[in-house]
Amino acid sequence: MPTSVTPAYARTVHGRGPGRPGLLLAHGASGSVQANYGPIMEGLAADRTVVGVDYPGTGATPRAQEPLSLDELADQLVAAADAEGLDTFAVSGYSLGGPVAIRLAVRHPERVEALALTASFAHADRRTELAASLWQRLHDSGQHDLLAAYMTLMTLSEPALNALTPGQLRESIEGLAAGLPVGTGDHVALVRTIDVRADLARITVPTLVVVTTGDPLVHPALQRRLADALPHARVAELPTGHLPFVERPAEWLRLLTGFLAETRTRDRA
Repeated sequence: MPTSVTPAYARTVHGRGPGRPGLLLAHGASGSVQANYGPIMEGLAADRTVVGVDYPGTGATPRAQEPLSLDELADQLVAAADAEGLDTFAVSGYSLGGPVAIRLAVRHPERVEALALTASFAHADRRTELAASLWQRLHDSGQHDLLAAYMTLMTLSEPALNALTPGQLRESIEGLAAGLPVGTGDHVALVRTIDVRADLARITVPTLVVVTTGDPLVHPALQRRLADALPHARVAELPTGHLPFVERPAEWLRLLTGFLAETRTRDRA
């Protein structure tokens, strides 16, 4: 049943075509569809119509006037699917996008065929809350260079960080500081308050939980707790930090497309 929400968020669409299965993309905090899924977009859209929206304050979507809510983000994604003529779809959620995808599946269960959650969580435990509170305080204080250094430390795995030369590290931090979305603080505020644990038992579709095993930001144990609470979940491990699209995009793509192809085959059987 189509949602009545106006699709006001900036929309990204790849792989349009009649009869192609749908895939919705829910990106992470301070990210965008292009930033988080751009490196694997061509592969995802090879045989699917892929649709994503940029949350308020990132990409081409203006910053929100009110605090963000999971329900609104989920419904805006469904509104984008409606606009593209997708009746049913799988949903890929990265980081903050994981709870968005879970809430979407609970609010629109008849539309969702499968979930693929990466580097994600059901709630912010004390460790994640502390990391997010520092992230938000540094952003709101305007110390964006310091925030960029902190986020580099908290998102790259130890091997990836130590592989950078001093010049590459400096360039990476400067680029991150210059490109921080204006909605970063709003996104992180939502991260700090999320709790979809009560939704998990209601998820009835096949679910893949990709655990980023070298993740300093969302600890692998928190990611595994999410998987343990989902009735139809299986776990795949990816040896990266919080940014699989930076460290191991080809491997991440293989995990996602393999799972989606398998669930699609099962649906047709």
